[in-house]
Amino acid sequence: MGKIETPDSAARGILNVSRRSLLKGAGGLALGIFFAPLIRGMDALAAAAPLEPNAFVRIDLDGSVTVLAKHLEMGQGSYTGLATLLAEELDADWDKVRVEGAPADVKRYNNFAFGPMQGTGGSTAMANSWEQMRNAGATAKAMLVAAAAQRWGVPASEIRVDKSVLSHASGRSAGFGELVEAAAALPVPEQVQLKDPKDFKLIGKRELRRKDSPGKTDGSAVFTQDFKLPGMLVAVVAYPPRFGSVLRSVDSSKAKAVRDVVEVVEFRDLPHGRSGVAVLAKNTWAARQGRDALVIDWDESQAFTLGSEEILAQYRDSAGKPGLPAASKGDADAALAQAAKTVEADYEFPYLAHAAMEPMNCLVKLSSDRCEIWNGEQFQTVDQAMISGYLGLKPEQVALTQLYAGGSFGRRASSVSDYLLEAVAITKAARDKGVDAPVKMVWTREDDTRGGSYRPLYLHRARIGLDEAGKLQAWHNRIVGQSIITGTSLEPFMVKDGVDHTSVEGVSNLSYAVPNLQVELSTPSNIKVPVLWWRSVGHTHTGYVAETMIDEAAVAAGQDPYAYRHALLESHPRHRGVLELAAKQAGWDKPLAPAGEGEKRGRGIAVHESFGSFVAQVAEVTVKADGSYRLDRVVCAVDCGIAINPDVIKAQMEGGIGFGLAAARHSAITLKEGRVEQSNFHDFQVLRMNDMPKVEVHIVPSAENPTGVGEPGVPPLAPALANALFAATGVRLRKLPFPAQIKA
Repeated sequence: MGKIETPDSAARGILNVSRRSLLKGAGGLALGIFFAPLIRGMDALAAAAPLEPNAFVRIDLDGSVTVLAKHLEMGQGSYTGLATLLAEELDADWDKVRVEGAPADVKRYNNFAFGPMQGTGGSTAMANSWEQMRNAGATAKAMLVAAAAQRWGVPASEIRVDKSVLSHASGRSAGFGELVEAAAALPVPEQVQLKDPKDFKLIGKRELRRKDSPGKTDGSAVFTQDFKLPGMLVAVVAYPPRFGSVLRSVDSSKAKAVRDVVEVVEFRDLPHGRSGVAVLAKNTWAARQGRDALVIDWDESQAFTLGSEEILAQYRDSAGKPGLPAASKGDADAALAQAAKTVEADYEFPYLAHAAMEPMNCLVKLSSDRCEIWNGEQFQTVDQAMISGYLGLKPEQVALTQLYAGGSFGRRASSVSDYLLEAVAITKAARDKGVDAPVKMVWTREDDTRGGSYRPLYLHRARIGLDEAGKLQAWHNRIVGQSIITGTSLEPFMVKDGVDHTSVEGVSNLSYAVPNLQVELSTPSNIKVPVLWWRSVGHTHTGYVAETMIDEAAVAAGQDPYAYRHALLESHPRHRGVLELAAKQAGWDKPLAPAGEGEKRGRGIAVHESFGSFVAQVAEVTVKADGSYRLDRVVCAVDCGIAINPDVIKAQMEGGIGFGLAAARHSAITLKEGRVEQSNFHDFQVLRMNDMPKVEVHIVPSAENPTGVGEPGVPPLAPALANALFAATGVRLRKLPFPAQIKA
């Protein structure tokens, strides 16, 4: 991987090879997005200024184009999408485009509508950047064209740009690099003309190589786990066995006797309330051995001691009482009382861990007036505020370098900056003891699985009513579960009248035509399990309830599930569009292939909107004689507006389907007497390769502005599968994960 020469050079993070500060007299390794080769003898280039017309693009004298990505790349393709938008308007050669993570700077990189705030989440990267990145590319192009026009003495309108080359009918041409100095001296235009979509060369094109793929294939991509600083120590932490426990005392003598262990420190009184004991060592193995040798006495007098079943019992009691109104239309209770047919059901959804491929980790370098962080950084503004507040610094004194993240699914966007603060607290405690070194805190898989910040456990009590003709007349839905937002800095933006929007989204804005709708929320205050958004957030449970209940309504009405949905979505053409496409491509109007001897086959459908995108899925299952089953095929239709990168969209739908299938079939975090029972992938299972079904993804052509694809593929999968299993067995599934065997 190459030697990193100094802490100062490493502090600048993943840099483009043409970064002037490294090239000036460079004799070491210039650290590029793909660990570029050694560059020597480039003093002349280093002295020249690149073209940097805005915060999102830099063009160097070698013609390379660097896109600064304000959104984290955690596998969802954001680096490729952002680069595509900018390169499209710049007319850059795709092979000369590189991407680096933008620094933490909310003034330049505000990402959210409720900002100012920099971060990545809610499947907003492309929607938020659609015009911004295109304008950035168009601005740079306009300056290059103006420089060429001035040099050649021709009208700018006569200059053509293609694949990083400017040309004129007179035969003159120049690459970007040749015009950089002249363009950099020109004023930045205030307004530029964006392309008509019919002229796109990159947007919407398939087989556009992802910018993160080469490095992730050859091993040169830099994740936090890869990144090292000279003299760095590794910290592994002993955490309390129950949430709410605090440290009483620790005997660290045996830990300090382990070879390569340097120090043992404690942390407590952090904003998220958790305490721990960290062992710092010269390598991870020694730190783990030292951690395991600690003798700790935990004070559990204030610890949370309920188990999952006791929590659910409390939730069932709450579901029997009115909650806070989240949505109200008509009179659902009166309509239910008069309904010709009713369907009632309780649904249970467990806690879920994020189980990202790369467990939580963070590298910290601390001095008296500055804190530097290297991390798969997802929530820059929140993290800067939390860390600076803890250290007594200004936010701008906290430098965050964005590295690749090996997955997240929401886990690295903590509103309380939990694991980052722990890493900072450990580094500070070590420094206070005279150990002044960079510290990388590393979680084991067990730490990650038991560390909390789960998708909350939820209970729904749902009732629907139909008239004599089977038409949907009433929907009453009570939801009970912890709030992700209450008590955090985001509460003013996302909690209204006591209702956390993320707990009810997907059913409070139900798309099906129903004249009487009542959605209520009860948020318990005595459940102390740390919770956080999980891929697709509230839609992971509300979408399941909505799409299985509507399926039950169709059956009660004696109607086809597809046709029943279609009729109720008359005022929602984009829902209908994906529903129609998925049904057509799945051959909904044709019988399934016959089952084998003793087997049953079934097909189910679901459609859901989340994060501005519309997804419908048809699932086909085979149930064996012993009740075991396999998901054979999923046909997915997605409408996410203009398809920026069709291959990325396809991959994200496939990934979302696999993610949702794991939650439906395998995954659950359970507690017994307050202790998390799961620890690793043997008992918190993610999807195995042999469980992945055949997946077909169909993208609806659209002229609408682009919306997200990282999360919307998840919600429809579990209900489509449940509806397919019902079609095969006649059994309704109202508790996740599903049992291993399903018998009629």
